[in-house]
Amino acid sequence: MTCWRMIGAWAGLLTLCVGASGGAVELPFVYTDWQHFTTRDGLPNDHIFAVEVEGTKIWVGTEDGLACIDKTTGRIESWKEADGLPWRVVSALDANPKTGELWLGLFGGGLARFSGRRFDHWHQLNSGLVNDVVYGVAVEHDNIWAATTAGASRYNTVTGEWSIYTEKNAPMEEIWNYGVCYDNGKVYLGIWGSGVLEFDIATEKWKDYIDPDGEMEIDLYRDDGIVHVITTGVSYVDDILWVSSYFGMCRYDGRHWRGYYQHETGLPSDFGNAVKGRSADEAWYATDKGIGVVADFATDTWVTYTMDPNTHEGIAVVSRNNKVLETVRSPHGIPHNYALWVEFDGDDVWVGTSKGLARGKGAGYYAGLKERPVGTKPQNAEEHVVRK
Repeated sequence: MTCWRMIGAWAGLLTLCVGASGGAVELPFVYTDWQHFTTRDGLPNDHIFAVEVEGTKIWVGTEDGLACIDKTTGRIESWKEADGLPWRVVSALDANPKTGELWLGLFGGGLARFSGRRFDHWHQLNSGLVNDVVYGVAVEHDNIWAATTAGASRYNTVTGEWSIYTEKNAPMEEIWNYGVCYDNGKVYLGIWGSGVLEFDIATEKWKDYIDPDGEMEIDLYRDDGIVHVITTGVSYVDDILWVSSYFGMCRYDGRHWRGYYQHETGLPSDFGNAVKGRSADEAWYATDKGIGVVADFATDTWVTYTMDPNTHEGIAVVSRNNKVLETVRSPHGIPHNYALWVEFDGDDVWVGTSKGLARGKGAGYYAGLKERPVGTKPQNAEEHVVRK
């Protein structure tokens, strides 16, 4: 191992360690240019539950209000209960691409629609919403799905009809619905204690995905199915289902499952709050100890994003098959290691945490792996360590 220490005008001290053999390594893109948003910038609260990208607008659901960041002007507008927001805690967001309406899941306040700068409100007492604690919301054609603590509700915005799904008419062993997503004719529900449920829109038939070995404490047989029945997030993209849980994460391609755990991957923790798939090969897991990114599925290459609690610098660790290839330090990273949400915005990425919102700028982003000379410094990186 050979080490060089040099002074760079761009960032103070740079420590670089590379293998003596030199050469190049196939590595994923690493986000090092991060921008933070907090109450000091105009957000109503720093505890970020949800982020939704709608063109040039970035909608942000917080513990005390809704915010909208206009990327063209940099202006941040917010709404609290005094401004007409029906409930202070906005726990979920989804925009209707056809109408431009924004749908809000309210943690204890039901479901809301924001359109024409007006809020409309549905709750247990005035609608068919099964419960007012809404963890997830998803737009499916003219229907709105709400994942609640007492089942799922589906609202047809054209006919006004409500459908309720609980243990009485769906294969839910538990009815605590944590997450919901829609894509390619199917709705997926992540349920606490019932794994993942798949609802086929055309046939209105259910299919359940639960841990086949029936063991709650460990995954008895490797890659035999979903890693755990206490699921917290679902994301379906490019015919791949990505799942987060409180005891590990997984990927399903329709035939084969792949389980992910902290001790053998780049996951910073097995406790997953949410997941967002970018493609069949890339997914971002928001955990209680940082962000774990499957950057390239085929090679089991990961990028782990955390914040140094002592310096507040960003740390990105690239690993493959649990072997560290590269460590990058940057002036900023994610605002806090308790991550709750991830949203993609073209090549950029937005990360919601318990202490603020971050935008990772993806200038030069590339999917998968790319060969670059050993020692190449990512943009704005403070410290770059490569191991071969």
